Amino acid sequence: MRTINKFSMTLPSVSVNESFARAAISAFCVQLDPTIDELADIKTAVSEAVTNCIVHAYKEQIGNIYINAEIKSDHSITIKIRDKGCGIENIEQAMEPLYTTAGGERAGLGFAVMQSFMDGIKVRSSVSKGTTVILKKRISIRYSANGNQ
Repeated sequence: MRTINKFSMTLPSVSVNESFARAAISAFCVQLDPTIDELADIKTAVSEAVTNCIVHAYKEQIGNIYINAEIKSDHSITIKIRDKGCGIENIEQAMEPLYTTAGGERAGLGFAVMQSFMDGIKVRSSVSKGTTVILKKRISIRYSANGNQ
């Protein structure tokens, strides 16, 4: 698949940047003409991934969150959200619904939400080196009444 467009950004892991990341990805996705539901799905998954960086990766410190997005020729978007934080010791366990290392008010549903809203999710992580979450979503192609896209 050929890359049609891409962008990258780096944000500090502070809570106000979760909404900024959502807005930036949303603005970038608009060129694919997604439905409101498709856009909401993407924004929610990005929000969960960025929140994981803020809450889990860097714990009580500030670090960088790296976001890369690519629009592909198959009418899909791939979003990579990466940190250089503490990493995930057991990815399979971390992806189980209701599992959380944060305790308190955290529900442990971040990965489950990402999986339910995206067409694909991959997680790579190394303890003490960081985590990369790759989200993929294919956007439906809609046609006008005269058959044009």
